This record gives sequence, structure tokens and C-alpha cells, in this order.
Amino acid sequence: MRQATVCIDREALKSNLDRVKQLAPQAKILSMVKANAYGHGIKDCLAALDSSDAFGVACLNEALEVRQLNDQHSITLVEGIFAEHEMQIAIANHFEVMIHQQQQLQWLLDHQQAYLTKGLKVWVKLNSGMNRLGFKADEIIAVIQQLKALGFTCVLSMHFANADIDHPLSQQQIQQFLDIKAACAPILASCCNSAAIYKWPELHFDYVRPGIMLYGASPFADRNVRDLGLQPVMSFHAEIIAIQQIATGEYVGYGATFQATHPMTIAVVSIGYGDGYPRSYHRQNFVSINASAVAVVGRVSMDMIAIDITDLDVEIGQVVELWGKDRLVDDVAAANGSIGYELLCRLSQRPQRIVV
Repeated sequence: MRQATVCIDREALKSNLDRVKQLAPQAKILSMVKANAYGHGIKDCLAALDSSDAFGVACLNEALEVRQLNDQHSITLVEGIFAEHEMQIAIANHFEVMIHQQQQLQWLLDHQQAYLTKGLKVWVKLNSGMNRLGFKADEIIAVIQQLKALGFTCVLSMHFANADIDHPLSQQQIQQFLDIKAACAPILASCCNSAAIYKWPELHFDYVRPGIMLYGASPFADRNVRDLGLQPVMSFHAEIIAIQQIATGEYVGYGATFQATHPMTIAVVSIGYGDGYPRSYHRQNFVSINASAVAVVGRVSMDMIAIDITDLDVEIGQVVELWGKDRLVDDVAAANGSIGYELLCRLSQRPQRIVV
């Protein structure tokens, strides 16, 4: 049987949630579980995140899946609803909604009595300069004042565009958020994603919204998970299925993009882009065998990759770590000109899944 496995470590997930609690002890935790828990599997992850205060999802279908698995926690639709009929479903299932534009505001007002009766908070998003979602500063105060006058409990929210790097826009966003928060006081507030939790502890306020850090990948390009006190939750493995001896001048893989400059031993590993392993590399990529880095050679194909095992003592059936504890997913992503988020989220359902 072809052996390609994705292993989810629930204890690592719990440890990463504990790390959030250490960093933001006064804030409630809205754990982001959108995109199937960042590719890790809602069903496999939700129990390990049980000590969260609430869960965040992107859309109604995700919220319904979470509710089916957990009928206790608050769930927030961080992009709000996409059609008016979804408001009734959200209210019936005790989902809190984010509003970020006038149409959503009207849908909320049309169902205000039912929403208020459930005791649900409404999250109101500020567009502080990222220009993706949210009310601009010159309109959001009136929106919040209207909602508060009607009896709604509001959570002022925003999203950083550059929490992972130093950028002048960040200070502009912070100042806008603080100004709006002061103008609407008293009001609950939330603006910190994973990177911001580390970078601005003074901005933790009432809710923090950890995402990628929960799953043991880094929100920073220059700091890995070990630097951040986190543990990788997903380990991705496959096995060597063939070994080839190639001579100087011979080629490996589609397109003959790799040519041996000396006699080599090449192993073929049962993994490829059909499983979600990235195909295009901007620089040399590696896998890990017994904690040693082993170079990938030639093009990644749908079902296989080739690796250079010259001078290594390995056999057919040897397990190869594609990413996990030794070969960090962020490093694989960097070699691919991508980010860990993307690699985790785009894994196919082809590899066997194991939970420990």
C-alpha cells in the first residue's frame, strides 16, 4: 500500500494554545479554525482547542460544521454573512457575526430583535488602511453608536496588513483603531492576530485571534516556530519506493531539468503535487531523513519526487519527513516562494490521516 501520511499531534496543538494564554493572559481567545483548521482537519483539532473561549470561521458552512462538533463554544463569522437568509441560520445556531459593510448592517437591523434575544455580540470591522474589509473611520463611529443605542454589545475589530514586518502603515492602523475605540467607549476590542500577539502585547484588549501559531507555523519570515515557543502540529511523511544509480551526465525527472555532475544514488519518494506537495521551487528544497537534510532533485511530479541519497545508508521503505518536526513547513514554503499557511491549507485528502 502506498504510504503517504499526515499526522496531527493534538498535544502540540494544546501546547500552542497554552502559549497564546501565556502571551495574552488577560484576553479571551478566539481560535481561528477556518479553512478546515488551516488544513489540519476540524474534526481532528477541535477537541484540542476546547479551552479556547470562542472559535472563528470564514463562512456559514464552516460555522455549521464546528457547531455540529461543539455545541458549547461561541462561534464568530469573521467575514460576516453573505446573504440575508444566512442571518436567520446564524441566529438559530448562536453564531456571532462580523459586519463590515452597509448591506450587512441592514440585514442585522432587520433581524435585531432575534439577534438581541439570543444575547449575541456583534463584531464591527474597521478598515484602518488594509482596504480589504471594514467601515472607514468616517463612518464606523455612527454605525457603532446606532448599534449601541439599539442595545447591541459591540466588538470593535480590525486586521493588520503588516503585523509580521515593520511598516509605517501599522502605526497608522493602530492610531486609527485607538481613536475609534476611544470615541466609542465603552466598547470591547480585538485587533491581534498571531503576529500581533507577539509584537504588540499592549493591544491584546478583550480578544486575541490566533491562527497560524496554533498550528505550529510561524507568522514571521525571520523567526521560526522554535524561536516563538511553538510546536509543529502537522507532520507529513512518505516512503522511499525505488532507488536508482545514475551516472555522470544522466538526467532525473520531467523536463530533464536536473543533470548529475557525478555518480549519484537517487531515491524515489511516494509523494507529489497530487498530494499537495509543492512543485515549483525558487531555491533548493530539502526533505528530512533521520533529522538530516536531503536535497530534492528534478521536478516534482504528480505522485513522486526524487531525492539525493548519495552516501546515505537508506533502503526502500525508509520514511521521509516532507515537513514536520525537523523540516519545518515554513522552510519548505520559503523554498517554494510561498508561505506555510498555503502549504498547510492546500494539502489534498489523498494522504492517510493519523491523529496522535
